[in-house]
Amino acid sequence: MKKPDKRETVNLFFSAFLIIAFIVCAHFFTQFTSNLDATLATVINVAIYAIFGLLIFYATRVGDGKPVKRFSPVTLIVMVLPSLYIIIASVAKFMPLSDIFAAQNPGTVSVITALAAVALGYGLPYTFLSGFEMEPETVTKTEETTVLEGGVEADVIGAVEETTEKAEEAVEEATTEE
Repeated sequence: MKKPDKRETVNLFFSAFLIIAFIVCAHFFTQFTSNLDATLATVINVAIYAIFGLLIFYATRVGDGKPVKRFSPVTLIVMVLPSLYIIIASVAKFMPLSDIFAAQNPGTVSVITALAAVALGYGLPYTFLSGFEMEPETVTKTEETTVLEGGVEADVIGAVEETTEKAEEAVEEATTEE
């Protein structure tokens, strides 16, 4: 693994700062929602956690290279759809398992609903994007054929050339004998 350069270190710092700042802002938003209607407060809290999942996706999937776009039905089925069901069931009282997913205190979000919202925020972009892919480094011909004169490199190349010459001679002798 290569050592991160200065730019990558600064990007990691800003990503960590962004997540910490969002946690502080989310705390103030959740305090604000305590005075709202229970359903609206739950929806706002779920949106806050989903945005947190988006930030986690951004912080873990940024990088150099070209973005890789793809559709992942496995991520959609295993992560996004169950998360969406948990979120909807925590608000809609008529759905099965609503009593398990709903919070005990009205206007708040249960732990399982908060985790489902974070998984939804992370899973939606991950379903369609997987991050960034490094382009392969091209090696020029001069770099791979440059050999220092003398030393171990010359001995190895000389030994390889000798064995290829001997193999060619053996093939020629075998063909002439036939």
